Amino acid sequence: MIILGVNYFFHDSSACLLKDGELVVALEEERFTRKKHSHQFPNNAIEQCLKYADIDPSEIDHIAVSIKPSKHWLKKLVYCLSLGRKMGPFISHELKGTIFKLRDFNKWYESFTRNSNKPTVHFVEHHMSHIAGTYFLSPYEDAALLSLDGSGEWSTLFVGEARGGSIEKYSETMFPHSLGSFYEAATEFCGFRPNYDEGKTMGLAPFGDPTRFYNIVDKIVTVNEDATVTIDLSYFNYQNWSRRRCSDKFYSTFGKPRKNDGEFLDHHHDVAAAFQKVLEDKVLQICRYLEKRTKADHIVLAGGVSLNSVMNGRILRETRFNDLYVMPAAGDNGTSIGAAYYVYHEILGNKKRFFHSNPYVGNHYHKEDVRRILEECKLPFKESKDVCKETAEMLRSGNIIGWFQGRMEIGPRALGNRSILADPTLDGMKDKINAEVKHREAYRPFAPSATVEAKDEFFDIEVEAPFMLKVCDVKEDKKELIPAITHVDGSARLQTVKKETNQRYHQLITEFGKLSGIPVLLNTSFNIMGEPIVESPLHAIRCFFSTGLDVLVIDDFIIKK
Repeated sequence: MIILGVNYFFHDSSACLLKDGELVVALEEERFTRKKHSHQFPNNAIEQCLKYADIDPSEIDHIAVSIKPSKHWLKKLVYCLSLGRKMGPFISHELKGTIFKLRDFNKWYESFTRNSNKPTVHFVEHHMSHIAGTYFLSPYEDAALLSLDGSGEWSTLFVGEARGGSIEKYSETMFPHSLGSFYEAATEFCGFRPNYDEGKTMGLAPFGDPTRFYNIVDKIVTVNEDATVTIDLSYFNYQNWSRRRCSDKFYSTFGKPRKNDGEFLDHHHDVAAAFQKVLEDKVLQICRYLEKRTKADHIVLAGGVSLNSVMNGRILRETRFNDLYVMPAAGDNGTSIGAAYYVYHEILGNKKRFFHSNPYVGNHYHKEDVRRILEECKLPFKESKDVCKETAEMLRSGNIIGWFQGRMEIGPRALGNRSILADPTLDGMKDKINAEVKHREAYRPFAPSATVEAKDEFFDIEVEAPFMLKVCDVKEDKKELIPAITHVDGSARLQTVKKETNQRYHQLITEFGKLSGIPVLLNTSFNIMGEPIVESPLHAIRCFFSTGLDVLVIDDFIIKK
């Protein structure tokens, strides 16, 4: 039983393959086109999935697509009419856009299946794709369910419960009442790109005073008794599909917005802080509804908003749930996986579960292929007999290293296979990497990777955090030891690394710990600002020579400048 999962109708196009219920490979289109958050049809991702799995199109039994175009169509038409003269952008984006994308999908399907059998196509609701892609990969049989994003079809928030593999919806919030869009407006106000740079807003928030605007922002969002959300739309323009998400009332209330290359003023910091705090508080209210409504000991979070790791950290600390699970590709990129698993479990009725603690589901380049590429590029390189030990020594000497190993991670976080690594004990390392390597805003923090055995010594967190999606505090007596990964508020977006999941990366951190006494590394994604994470050795080589990286390590090969 082979299922091809596809996400195309929204951003972060992707594809995956399930074989008898097991996730064989999953890839994001942006890694191949080099256009971040790609909206393009995932031709490259599909082709590479088939190539990696050695599967012919004729062998595919089902195709799962992470949208149900007919869903809420009448509601959309009624809403469109309510816009009056402002309906133009809505028609272009929501109605025409969906029709054109459906037409493009049908053309691809006819071409793809021209010389093969016709696999059955299933269109799966967007938020159900979010939920299924997280729940069916989680280790939980029973779990509270929460999915939040800007909008999918017409839904923005899904609340429910899973029991023994069966998913039940309790409530659903409809556009334009959207916590995702609410937070996107703050992103735009702070001079960032909305629906793209929300992580920058989250990182900026600790520099501000949330109390300055909190009472105003708090009143903008109401969590109702059934855990649906109501937004005071007078502060926004996103509901009209305007290019500007903030209304004049937003500016008169909070001040002048920052230009994308402008100076950060106090009110920009304070707006980021208030919107972050209100987002956390409102989601906690929804979680408390789920605490009362369900008997589950765990919660599953999905959708783009669940990438807000600061929010996740508070859920972990302030609810009765023992732990939470967020898949590494919790945004739209993971909905191809969710749609495929929904078809496998809910439509085809398969019961066997496949817990996925391994985010390394992408491409892999064999050692001899890497050697050939390095030779073709005429690069001087050394083949190491103990690459982890040598790399640890170079890190301890202050080198910033591009680390390219094994199968590529899925999702926006580099988790030790397509990473830029550095010594977290060096005080100026954060500023150096931001300026010379990543070419991004100086305030932005970097994350730590620690062996799972060492997490309790350095970080205040009781559970594992394998996907770097749970922010916790650095222990008070350790903050001065690892300044390069300790944010201004004393927090860190931790990744815990297990030997069973990534043996080589675990070994590298362990070797570094032997030299420094601190089995923790600074880990950031192998890319520069505005570009996707590198996919191939050629991408890694290009990034290496166009940035301030000191060393490139691909497989066992070491390249120095």
